[in-house]
Amino acid sequence: MGKLTATEVKQAKPSAKDRKLSDGAGLFLLVTSTGGKRWRYKYRFAGKEKLLALGTYPDISLADARKHHQEARERLAKGIDPGEVRKVEKLTRHLAAAESFEAIAREWFNTKMLGHSEGHKARTMRALEKDLFPVLGGRPIASVSSQELLAALRRIEARGAIDTAHRAKQTAGQVFRYAVATGRAERDPSGDLKGALKSATTRHNPAITDPAGVGRLMVAIEGFQGTPVVKTALQLSALLFQRPGEIRAMEWAEINWEAERWELSADKMKMKQPHIVPLCRQALELLRELHRLTGRGRYVFPSARGGSRPLSENGVRTALRTMGYDNDTMTPHGFRAMARTLLDEVLAYRVDWIEHQLAHAVRDANGRAYNRTAHLKGRTEMMQGWADYLDVLRLETRDAGNIRSPFKSE
Repeated sequence: MGKLTATEVKQAKPSAKDRKLSDGAGLFLLVTSTGGKRWRYKYRFAGKEKLLALGTYPDISLADARKHHQEARERLAKGIDPGEVRKVEKLTRHLAAAESFEAIAREWFNTKMLGHSEGHKARTMRALEKDLFPVLGGRPIASVSSQELLAALRRIEARGAIDTAHRAKQTAGQVFRYAVATGRAERDPSGDLKGALKSATTRHNPAITDPAGVGRLMVAIEGFQGTPVVKTALQLSALLFQRPGEIRAMEWAEINWEAERWELSADKMKMKQPHIVPLCRQALELLRELHRLTGRGRYVFPSARGGSRPLSENGVRTALRTMGYDNDTMTPHGFRAMARTLLDEVLAYRVDWIEHQLAHAVRDANGRAYNRTAHLKGRTEMMQGWADYLDVLRLETRDAGNIRSPFKSE
């Protein structure tokens, strides 16, 4: 029987049973009863008959099959089992894939990012998938150079996202250091790029910190015509001055009505420490009123798209824009700076009380970390004093148009 032709291979039809079309020297095309066409090489090694798969047609043409067949025969002539070589090659490819930048990065993410907020995890994975994996993902992590990493970061810079480029560099550095720690790389090339990127912009969250401006803001919030959910979120942002993500993700189960406080677990806090927010009279009134509308669900401020998720990140920000406060004047995060400044400079409360209430990292004289119950009595008095002060500013602005606060310290 002569050798196969390309036409014979192409036109080979299935029959009731699998059949073999020989090309000689052990190479044949297996035509299965279901129509598949598979190249096989039958050979003997160490007295045993073996079969080597060479691929499927039409992915592997007749010419390609003959080339692979010849390579296998040459190995066999040298006393090397081509089947074992194939196993080693497959294992090597698997190990290379398992130690690629993307594989290690995903392993790092699943190992090291568990305790972070959902927002932080989403931003980190977005940076990996959008900016780093397309350039570095398939590269063995041990061979990625600082110049290759810089090329990926330059692509981010080119679209004007300077801060994003710096965050991506930081994330890549964490992945490389994890690879070093787990024996998959020798060094972290991100350390070579100090000063290579354009300077990151330093942005402060705009905030209103003068009493007159705060009075006008409180009047604007009072007159806000949006939904009760968004309006209450605005009001509590001012009264409680917690981080925007903590405000919008507030849950009814976290409200301790009897103790009159909002109790947050460590996993919801940036500093990973449980936190207590004393609820002033005004905050309790707002919560009781809103409970009639959203109290049957999980979230105090449910999304307009459904109660299974909280108010969007832009809910309070959009409300501020509606009232005429742009991003350069006041942001949701600005309520914290507003409270921090006025509680200290106008109302003269103890700085450590303020810092505890902001849930900043505070340590005692012995270096012990923040305790959620520290200065709770004083902080409770401070939160009520803050709410009363905001009422004074609002009423004086609305009714008289000027500020004469009895709370101002001498």
